[in-house]
Parts: sequence; structure tokens; C-alpha cells
Amino acid sequence: MTAVSMVLTLAVVVMWLGTAMPWPIALVVGLGIDGGWLATLAYERRLAAQGDHSTPVTAVGWFFGLVATGVLIAHAATADGSAGAWLAVAWLPLAAKALWLVHGLWERTALTGSALEAIQGIQQEARDEAAVARARLRAEAGTEETRLAAVTQAGARVARVQAQTATTLAKAWATLESTRAGKDTGRALTSVTTRVTPGVTPTWELPVWGPTNPVTALDAAPPLSDAELDRLVDEIRHSETPALSYREMSTRFRAAGHSASEVRLRGAWKRVA
Repeated sequence: MTAVSMVLTLAVVVMWLGTAMPWPIALVVGLGIDGGWLATLAYERRLAAQGDHSTPVTAVGWFFGLVATGVLIAHAATADGSAGAWLAVAWLPLAAKALWLVHGLWERTALTGSALEAIQGIQQEARDEAAVARARLRAEAGTEETRLAAVTQAGARVARVQAQTATTLAKAWATLESTRAGKDTGRALTSVTTRVTPGVTPTWELPVWGPTNPVTALDAAPPLSDAELDRLVDEIRHSETPALSYREMSTRFRAAGHSASEVRLRGAWKRVA
């Protein structure tokens, strides 16, 4: 597109200015425009290859592109019969300059084959991990659905059994209530319970054979203090060599008649050991 733009610009300058000046001068003017544009373009490409950039060079290149476009537009405005055709190609210099700009951007973002293969490998690995994660989630969802279905069915069976049990108990309580409310039930109950109806036989008591002596209630042993508990644990633990384990110490502690909760006994073991 750059070559086509330069040819069109040179031809337009020669045809347009050839009527007002000798054609060699018009050819020099056209070559000057194209040469300046090509020189700035070459210098800009050289800077880009070195990883550098110059704003003045870019501005000059756009200036030459605008001049070439202006020449084409002016020629199209003064041409007879073919103004539309010349105007249709007037955008080629600016389009060529824009394409060189896009090409420069592409070069700055170009990657080597190894880098592209590494990127493809990373993307493929990410896709594989995502697929595995989706499969794992679907499997876990299916397992959870099966478990919930089983739990729901078991709960329904338990609820049915509880309902049947409640119905049976209700019938039993209803039977007991109707029996207790019977006319002769009170007299039968007075033989084994306290009097429930005035004027009936008092409570029947078992006979006592011989004298009786009241037995005093056994007092519970006072709880051991932490110091006493530590002393007993340490004494039982070192009763043999090597020292006993917690399980053996606990067994001998209980067998000796001592009493302590599992939490306190384990705490004493930790403090001693």
C-alpha cells in the first residue's frame, strides 16, 4: 500500500503540476514528497528495530502522509470526469501510514515460538484443572444428593415409626384413663396405695418380722484436692520401673478405690508427667 501510494502521489504531482511547470520539475517535486516520506518511514523503522521511538520523526512522517493525501484530494477536486476515482484513492497514504503503525505495535508484542508453546501449555493446564474441578464438583453433588435422599428416606421411616408408637401410647393411655375412671378401680387401688376414696379400707402394709435397726446412709468420700491427686498419680506412676503409662496408672488408681473425674485425672497426669 505504501508503494501504491507513492506511485499515485508521483503521478498526480506530475499530471497536476506538469501544466504549470516543466514536467522534470514536477517529477522532482513528486519524488521529493515520496522520498521524504520514505526516508522518515525508514528511520522510524530503524528506531523501532533498536527498541527506540522518536516523536518528531513520527510527526514528520504523518506530515508527509497528510501532504500526499492533500495532493490527491486537490487533484481529485480539479480533475474533470474522474474526480470520484481519484478521491476514492486519496486515503491510501494515510492508510499506509496507519498500517505501518499497527505493524510496529505487532512487532512490540510479538513472541517467540517457545514462549507461545509455554503459553499454550499453561492455558491447556488451566483448562484441564477447570475440567477436573467441574467433574469433582459434579461427583460431590451427586454423592451429596444420594446421601440426602438416603437420610430423607431414613427420617421418613423414623417419623412413621414414631407416629405408630405415639398412636399405640395414646391408645394405652386412653385405656389406662378409662380403667382408672372405672367405678370399682378406686377400691382396688387402696390396697397398694394411699387412700383415694373416703370410707374404704386403709392402705395395706407388709408385716415386720422381728426388730429393725435403721442403717445410716454411707457418706460419700470427700473429693481429692489437686495436690493430693497429683501426689497419688505420681506415686502410682513411679510404682514400677519404667514409669507406668496413663492407661495403666488410671486402672490402678480406680482399683485402689480412689475417685476422680477423667478430666481431673488426665490434668493431674499432665502436671506430673
